[in-house]
Amino acid sequence: MKAFLTSLVTAALLTVSTGAGAAALKLGVSAGPYGEILEYTAKIAAKEGLKAEVIEFTDWNMPNAALQSGDIDANNFQHQPFLDNQIKQRGYDIVPVAKSIVVPMGIYAKKVSSLADLKEGASVSIPNDPTNGARALFLLAKAGVIGLKDGAGLNTSIADIASNPKKIKLVELDAAQLPRSLDDVDASVITLNYAVLAGLSPKTALVLEDDQSKWHLVWAVRKDRAEDPAIKRFIELYRSAEVRDFINTRFNGTIIPTW
Repeated sequence: MKAFLTSLVTAALLTVSTGAGAAALKLGVSAGPYGEILEYTAKIAAKEGLKAEVIEFTDWNMPNAALQSGDIDANNFQHQPFLDNQIKQRGYDIVPVAKSIVVPMGIYAKKVSSLADLKEGASVSIPNDPTNGARALFLLAKAGVIGLKDGAGLNTSIADIASNPKKIKLVELDAAQLPRSLDDVDASVITLNYAVLAGLSPKTALVLEDDQSKWHLVWAVRKDRAEDPAIKRFIELYRSAEVRDFINTRFNGTIIPTW
């Protein structure tokens, strides 16, 4: 009976926001596997009358700008440090409302088969945006390539490198350009979405983040939409056992649900 009443309440709330003729939720996501998961969830949502349109962006700066302006209703492409940085820099009235997935950053290479094979003075490319740059440095430190100062946090930069035994040269590039840089550098630290778009398999990464990563993705909305019932219901469906099973099967552990 409790479950039945809950279903009735949910249906009533959704009728207000997504009743006959209502516009579909517009959900922003960066190009790649993130969008595939949202598309799968949208099919589930459609079965209960909740329409959703998934809009892919190739520029990481655009999903939050579109959310702030009201062109989309929610986005699911960024980790918390990236969102915090965008809010600080641009004054966005955007808040996180739920955890999403861990999309592991990896270290890839064409010229070496192991990080132990990196020669003195080897070059490694990393993202040039502050939050993903810090993430890359933490992964390089975890792999033993560099050491970071005690107390290094989510805003870590190259200036916080405490040890660099092989005198690795770090090359900062736009995240979308990192896969192309593999022909010119000895290794590159690449986020999964750009790796997949470039035809790289996470299974070939020399090192890959695990489920303990602090850089899990978040669902973000404008503050005045934080309690929107249609958005909340879509996120509930996204964080369901059915979608979790889809992620685990489809991506074979290379994308990690947080639920």
